[in-house]
Amino acid sequence: MTIATLRDRLEGSQVAIYFAAVAAGALIAFAIPGTAGWEGAINPALALMLFVTFLQVPLAELGRAFGRLRFLGALLAVNFIAVPLLVVVLIQFVPNDPMIRLGVLLVLLCPCIDYVVTFAHLGRADAKLLLASTPALLIVQMLLLPIYLRLFLGSAASDLVQAGPFLHAFVWLIAIPLALAVLVQLWASRTTTGERASAALGLLPVPATALVLLIVIAAVVPQLGQAVDAALRIVPVYVAFAVIAPLLGWFAARAAKLDAEAGRAMAFSAATRNSLVVLPLALAVPDAVPLLPAIIVTQTLVELVAELIFIRVMPQLTMKPAVSV
Repeated sequence: MTIATLRDRLEGSQVAIYFAAVAAGALIAFAIPGTAGWEGAINPALALMLFVTFLQVPLAELGRAFGRLRFLGALLAVNFIAVPLLVVVLIQFVPNDPMIRLGVLLVLLCPCIDYVVTFAHLGRADAKLLLASTPALLIVQMLLLPIYLRLFLGSAASDLVQAGPFLHAFVWLIAIPLALAVLVQLWASRTTTGERASAALGLLPVPATALVLLIVIAAVVPQLGQAVDAALRIVPVYVAFAVIAPLLGWFAARAAKLDAEAGRAMAFSAATRNSLVVLPLALAVPDAVPLLPAIIVTQTLVELVAELIFIRVMPQLTMKPAVSV
């Protein structure tokens, strides 16, 4: 079996792999008391996941994404203008508890940059174009998230969120993995050994994401008992988001006159959130455990179920000429 074939099989089975990882994490949580060790493993696992994700972005494809200014502009507008406006509406249905609202905001304001690419591929979207846009999505969300939190939470944001964790996350989860991915690509372009190493690392995005899910669930599940009621009250908000957000992405793609595959990529991006990456930010908030992780992990579970629907519905979407407004 070739590396390319094995990679395709991993991507084709990713939904089952992710749910198996969630189940395994839950079993480990109940079988092995204590969560401190698991929490400490979240950031290294995330760094690995983002490194192998960025490694899949060929430099030529990155240029293609920035060359498709209409797509990139529409993608940024959907994720950082349209989706926040949707969140303005949905947050009205969230209990008026700053910690609960912080959890909802952290997860809904940040577009996914990891497994959304493979889900988009399964949903017959332009996954390569979306993948090439991930560095821009990640950098912009880290820059805008503190501003949005201040707008949504007012003075409570200063009490709950400090700049240090954001800077730490940017350096260790974005800058360093991206720089390493560029170095490996340069190595691969110059030597056969580097090319083989890059191909082998190309097998890791799905397993690395599954590892992150397992670790996160193992760390958080033992603490969920005290936060189950609050998490369940947020489920309808997450379901509403999963229904409305992809429609925003699709209609924005129509307005931008994108092709169908690019439109599906926009819909996937609008609907899929960056829960795994924002979790370390949440864990850095004073007295965040157990409520804040519970709010975020609940969104992940709702989203994984929604993705099963998306990968069946999205391929049915075909682009028609945009309606002038």
